[in-house]
Amino acid sequence: MKVKIQDGLISLVIRLAWEDRTSFEEIKERTGLAEHEVITIMRRELKPSSFARWRKRVGGRVTKHRKLLEKHLKPEKRSRRSKMGLNCAGIVRI
Repeated sequence: MKVKIQDGLISLVIRLAWEDRTSFEEIKERTGLAEHEVITIMRRELKPSSFARWRKRVGGRVTKHRKLLEKHLKPEKRSRRSKMGLNCAGIVRI
């Protein structure tokens, strides 16, 4: 069953999907559309070459999936804290 989506929502989805820092999870929170629905909209609304470029770009982005981003950032935060001499509470070790 196809759902009719308003033009304003389509524009918002396309803008959010092109943004590097907006994850699919955030798009779902803001629009109610799952990742596969966003991909369907992008495929339908963009030129084939633009869609291919977008898919290639999204495929290499850690920031488009919140879980991958969190996994990617956690080791960096830990190593930075130990280099700065801070424990988890942010208190300087003596």
